[in-house]
Amino acid sequence: MGKVTGFMEFERLEEGYKPVPERLKNYKEFVIGLDDGQAKVQAARCMDCGTPFCNSGCPVNNIIPDFNDLVFQGDWHNAITVLHSTNNFPEFTGRICPAPCEAACTLNVNDDAVGIKSIEHAIIDRAWAEGWVQPQAPQHKTGKKIAVVGSGPAGLAAAQQLARVGHDVTVFEKNDRIGGLLRYGIPDFKMEKNHIDRRVAQMEAEGVTFRTGVVVGDWPKDSKVTNWAKASISPAELQKDFDAVVLTGGSEQSRDLPVPGRELKGIHFAMEFLPQQNKVNAGDKLKGQIMATGKHVIVIGGGDTGSDCVGTSNRHGAASVTQFEVMPQPPEEENKPLVWPYWPLKLRTSSSHEEGCVREFAISTKAFLGDKGQVTGLQTVHVEFKDGKLVEIPGTEKTYPADLVLLAMGFVNPVSSVIDSFGVDKDARGNAKATTDFTGGYATNVPKVFAAGDMRRGQSLVVWAIREGRQAARSVDEFLMGFSDLPR
Repeated sequence: MGKVTGFMEFERLEEGYKPVPERLKNYKEFVIGLDDGQAKVQAARCMDCGTPFCNSGCPVNNIIPDFNDLVFQGDWHNAITVLHSTNNFPEFTGRICPAPCEAACTLNVNDDAVGIKSIEHAIIDRAWAEGWVQPQAPQHKTGKKIAVVGSGPAGLAAAQQLARVGHDVTVFEKNDRIGGLLRYGIPDFKMEKNHIDRRVAQMEAEGVTFRTGVVVGDWPKDSKVTNWAKASISPAELQKDFDAVVLTGGSEQSRDLPVPGRELKGIHFAMEFLPQQNKVNAGDKLKGQIMATGKHVIVIGGGDTGSDCVGTSNRHGAASVTQFEVMPQPPEEENKPLVWPYWPLKLRTSSSHEEGCVREFAISTKAFLGDKGQVTGLQTVHVEFKDGKLVEIPGTEKTYPADLVLLAMGFVNPVSSVIDSFGVDKDARGNAKATTDFTGGYATNVPKVFAAGDMRRGQSLVVWAIREGRQAARSVDEFLMGFSDLPR
């Protein structure tokens, strides 16, 4: 414990942001992280609880009190060792994780939580700057070959863990660059892609082989999911050439809004819009990029993906941006005695909202309106809960002008063709069916085929993907070798 009275002496310090006018000019990260002194003060607030709820609140079970104390003591080198013991990629989570650990912080019961995420961010950035993040090549090779299908956080975590114990790992990615939804779903202003590139370089030095532009199975021709593959490989080939296959693709099948006028031009899924901008940011040229410049933009969906659409539209120079959420507006402050240490329902205002956005709650779209085949507006109505159902409120109908509509209502399941092509059983939500049991976990009904991350659990957080990738790696290692020393 850094300082016994630290939580009484010091207040929570938030990371800073560059001014809105400055950050809207580009797609660079704009968060101003804590310096060493600020991180030390923030770490001093940690109470080293007898029961650290933050550990269990964190999906990868980061050993938070330990690395907080090490930062307070100025032992940054051991702090990154502790952090890496549970999390392969803290530079990802330190930027884009919503920090359920902070919601579970004991100090959060009646005060502001310790800034755990900002400390994690400071640790990993210091580690990269000091050159402490180095390849960990295996001491011996097992001769076993593993195919990982999908290069998002689950696939990368599984691949890195398996390579470090001596297996030959090949990662297959359908798009032209590694990273999955980290690469083409998260805007660059939230996480620049050099963070992925240097991890890929590290993993290549550890023996991982990456094959981009390769789709597994027969991809549906009518799919709106981003697919820049130039080659394909069959599940039969993978099962023949590899000792195990791990399916770790993202949940990319977007939830649609089948109301009158859906066929109009100018209505797109968020995951048609966001990947294009990331590709352009990487230096590629695209014909027919979906642009919000000078347009009245309506984003349907109040979650993180919708917020990402807001931020990207503002950087395009949209005339206006309005975000719809069908659920009622949450309270500005949660009822902590009721919900702690669990993730609370409360109003959350993102940095993208602060850049310019009108937010409408309890609103439902009844129809898209158009002229000459192009969307020109939306017909809406307000809704309320009655007897457990959302019902329309008479007299609240309204028409909103719109030149561009982005559907960001979440994702229903992974693209089914990948799962079906292997003959893997699916659960009721269309995900690959597999348990998380300690023995035999992540194994599907098909011999030597495993599933983890969004492919198994559905749409979720990056931190959950890392956890599942790590745990699946242990199950695969145990399946191949009869035992495993990998952590779970």
